[in-house]
Amino acid sequence: QVLLVESGGGLVPAGGSLRLSCAASGFTFSYYVMGWFRQAPGKEREFVAAISREGSSIDYSGAVKGRFTISRDNAKNTMYLQMSSLKPEDTAVYYCAADYGPQLVRSGYKYWGQGTQVTVSS
Repeated sequence: QVLLVESGGGLVPAGGSLRLSCAASGFTFSYYVMGWFRQAPGKEREFVAAISREGSSIDYSGAVKGRFTISRDNAKNTMYLQMSSLKPEDTAVYYCAADYGPQLVRSGYKYWGQGTQVTVSS
């Protein structure tokens, strides 16, 4: 019943931008903290960003702070990740995730999407 579907991934040159979307269904979206994670080849899953129920609180990893912007539209049950100034080291499968609020967390998310591939070329 619960579904999180990422979209917007693709191939982009270094320095470019991409906007990822995560469409949610099967739960009350506005009651959940939402987060983005990524996993590069040969590496552990890494926290990227999280956003509170109404978008008033945001948490970014140091690797993406200043380059990525997380947002959400509760009326559309959708979360976004605007990625700018992309680097080859941003190459990974990006996952969206949902967890019970109200506190922002970097682990232990309840629901996960299938992921979307982001590849940044040199």
